Amino acid sequence: MARRANNFSITNLASGSTKSALHIQRKRLTEHEIENLHHELETVDHTIDLQRLCEKYNTNIEFGLNNERAKNVLERDGPNAISPPKITPEYIKFLKCMCGGFATLLWTCAALCFVLYALDTDDDGIQWFGVIIVAICIISGLFAYYQESKNSKIMDSFSKMVPTCALVIREGVMLEVPTEEVVVGDLVKIKLGDKVPADIRIIDCVGLRVENSSITGESEPQSRSDKPTDRNPLESQNVAFFSSYAVAGEARGIVIATGDRTMIGRLAGLTTNLKKVETPIAKEIRHFVHIITVVAIISGFLFFILALLLGYNLVKSFTYLLGIVIANVPEVLLVTVTTSLTLTAKKMATKNCLVKNLEAVETLGSTSTICSDKTGTLTQNKMTVSHLWFANETHQIVANPNLGAERDLLLEKPAFNMLVKAATLCLRAEFKMRLTPDAIVLPIDDWEVIGDASETGILKFCEHIHHTTKFRTQFPKVAEVPFDSSTKFQMSIHREEKGGYIMILKGAPEIIIELCSTILEIGGSSGAMSGTVKSTVRKACTDLGYLGERVLAYCDLHLPESQYGLDFVFNTNDSKQQNYPHDGYRFLGLISLIDPPRPTVPDAVRKCRSAGIKVIMVTGDHPVTAMAIAKKVGIIGEGHETKYEAAMIRNISISQFEGAESVAIVVTGNELRNMETHQLDLLIRDYEEIVFARTSPQQKLLIVESCQRLGEIVAVTGDGVNDSPALRKADIGIAMGITGSDVAKNAADMILMDDNFASIVIGIEEGRLIFDNLKKSIAYTLTSSVPEMLPLLSTIVFDIPLPFVIEMVLCVDIGTDLLPAIALAYEKAESDIMRRAPRNPQRDKLVNKRLISMTYGQIGMIQSLAGFYTYFTILSFYGFFPRDLIGLRSQWESQTINNLTDSFGQQWNYQDRMSLLHTARTGYFISIVLTQMVDLVICKTRRNSIFQQGMGNWFLNFSFFFEMALTAILLYVPGTEIIFQTVSLDPIWFLPCLPFAILLWIYDELRRLCIRTWPGGFVETETYY
Repeated sequence: MARRANNFSITNLASGSTKSALHIQRKRLTEHEIENLHHELETVDHTIDLQRLCEKYNTNIEFGLNNERAKNVLERDGPNAISPPKITPEYIKFLKCMCGGFATLLWTCAALCFVLYALDTDDDGIQWFGVIIVAICIISGLFAYYQESKNSKIMDSFSKMVPTCALVIREGVMLEVPTEEVVVGDLVKIKLGDKVPADIRIIDCVGLRVENSSITGESEPQSRSDKPTDRNPLESQNVAFFSSYAVAGEARGIVIATGDRTMIGRLAGLTTNLKKVETPIAKEIRHFVHIITVVAIISGFLFFILALLLGYNLVKSFTYLLGIVIANVPEVLLVTVTTSLTLTAKKMATKNCLVKNLEAVETLGSTSTICSDKTGTLTQNKMTVSHLWFANETHQIVANPNLGAERDLLLEKPAFNMLVKAATLCLRAEFKMRLTPDAIVLPIDDWEVIGDASETGILKFCEHIHHTTKFRTQFPKVAEVPFDSSTKFQMSIHREEKGGYIMILKGAPEIIIELCSTILEIGGSSGAMSGTVKSTVRKACTDLGYLGERVLAYCDLHLPESQYGLDFVFNTNDSKQQNYPHDGYRFLGLISLIDPPRPTVPDAVRKCRSAGIKVIMVTGDHPVTAMAIAKKVGIIGEGHETKYEAAMIRNISISQFEGAESVAIVVTGNELRNMETHQLDLLIRDYEEIVFARTSPQQKLLIVESCQRLGEIVAVTGDGVNDSPALRKADIGIAMGITGSDVAKNAADMILMDDNFASIVIGIEEGRLIFDNLKKSIAYTLTSSVPEMLPLLSTIVFDIPLPFVIEMVLCVDIGTDLLPAIALAYEKAESDIMRRAPRNPQRDKLVNKRLISMTYGQIGMIQSLAGFYTYFTILSFYGFFPRDLIGLRSQWESQTINNLTDSFGQQWNYQDRMSLLHTARTGYFISIVLTQMVDLVICKTRRNSIFQQGMGNWFLNFSFFFEMALTAILLYVPGTEIIFQTVSLDPIWFLPCLPFAILLWIYDELRRLCIRTWPGGFVETETYY
């Protein structure tokens, strides 16, 4: 039938153009439709007989649909294209970036500043405080929107996978039509190099093999046939999927699904409609905002009620409320978070790791489970020769650019030369642009090849042995039979230099063995292929297969010139009229290939384990292959035998195996399909070493969701379209940059540009560092809230002159504290960062009670004592003792009183005593600045001593000088006293707070020493934040 189709003329249906004018509307799926996409594709179209299929779709296996029927189906089902989802308007995205998360609290704080300015116009600086906060919100919002706009458009990637045109047969005429106009029931033709235009059931084919790695995860092109081999369409050989690539052969088939109903369409719909989980850092910021909001509002209302009870009027009491709220809000946190994430993203970029979503960096640091794809992620996605077996000897081929001395040793063996000769000649693959200067400079393993993955690996191996192109010209090919899934072998016939021909077969060992009567021996002679010898060969095949390798057997036969002359024509087109031998071959040996692990993966997996992170393999490949790779990279530990492995060795089913439980397990897609949700949860919880094999894209998604139900922070790595739903659903999706499909890259949050799995470990350390540094920055920022609030409380309760005004709060919060808080984002990691278990998001919060206790209850109180001590010392020096200040505020601030008596009996007019008060307030301000500088050193480390951590953070060192310079400007530059109410201060008033600063440093050094000396003890339990 395929050959009859070849005789049809090709007509261009769309008036000489293959570009469709059909409009594809955006679509928002219902909850029921999204839930349906979570389930695997179920259909019987590939198993029912062809007559029923033709009746179902009103088509014909020879003439296809009629044009009228095709038109009606197109109107009913719509274009054969993937519908783009409904999109969120840009202005909504912009508003979310401007007002989302912590920004909401800042906008509220800015509004309160303007309200406070309106109520109390004496506070000349408060409106500028509001303006600066608004500026922070706008700049951070614009930056967040810019990052959002850089995010991927996943549907664009799926659309790139769609072929532009297709060959269909309608009313017996072969037509070239736009892919969008292919409909269910169409009879389509596929040939080498085509992309499949829809999901089709194959009705006849000749040697068709399709590249399915991005859909099913299989690293090797898969043979197709016209017979159903499994009820699951993903496993059946008579189904070819939309966008898969035909690498060999040709076929005809009937379209059974188009557009959104295809496998790719379902994956696209599932990926784009999955709700992305909130990142851990976003949850922590939200949690922090809630805490700060509650603390600020409760404190504000307590001050408000207290002020009313003490006789202050409503406006003044409300002013205190707003002042307390403003003092509690860490205005620089939004800038610090953005700086930390951006800084790390840039650092990761230098290590070939592209971070698309800034928050994803911290998420990676919180990761407790990695679900990794195998093909192209843990492995290189290129088949390479791993072992040779000939003359009853097995030789391991180590990955090496030149093979070195091993090559010379092998060349000394005649049997090896004969096996390599057969491997070189029985190949359809060839190097592309072989003679270009660039290609010659490149290593052989980097040369481009036209051919499938296995033949590519064999060709490159042979090129290491000899010049394959020159060698092939010495033995020209005169006939061949391509590989076919029914015969399971490939045959080629070549003319020998000395006359006659050599016939070479390559294929499945079980087939090749039965065709042979002799076997090649080590010296190059032939021996009898006895039953014992066959058993030895079969055992070698089993041993290599057990390693997860694809085993190919080779045999040859010399055809003498006396029977097969120079003009002899070999008939390879019709198997019934073969004019060459089909048995009596000489068995040459075995070549096994494997998609090898990436060299850096085993060490990366080991580091993940030492950091307490579970690594799970989730692949669509065969369980034996998956298990072998898992053992090589360390996902399954050395000596850990799985039930699957034990059953395979004993040649029994898994259900029959009654051995002891292991820490490792291999679970197939079929087993997963029969599991309940709670069973999957228990399996993931109870086993440390897990391999999921032969899984569908939907099952990968179920595994991720199960991990998330168990409270794990899940990272998913992958490179194929089949990985995209799991990449999207994961807490952080990581795609491969080189081998990864565009769909996988756009569904992910992070892209490894060099496909180096080890970059994940770097990312984990950087993510943990972000969390640590944010904790340090928050601890540093919150500490100053206490000495900012207590002056208001003391004024309300004791009616003393206000020690600290809102203008000075402005100086601290977005002045002297700004750069140091940001500088902590540059702090290097502490020594134990990769020896800790992943943080528990339920218990280890960004802001916890221990951090609040340290900042508010301990460090903040010591800073407050330093401030009050300096304040009262200055006033006492000039004649106002603390006991005499109680109840003095109203008289002190009265402009009508010009004879206020101090503790020494001196009288003060309004101007002089306000000048003294400004000096005392400036002393209080200086005390906060100096103790905050010590606090900055303290916050550099949570566990290590400052002597261990060092002072290598150049940005933080610079922030010290910045803080001192800014303080000097605020105190000594003329004009600043008008806005900030600071005055030039005698250097002697810098001294009263120094004992408190030294006490602060000694106290915290001793605290951290106790934490290191007695881990898990009282001090760590109560103070380690």
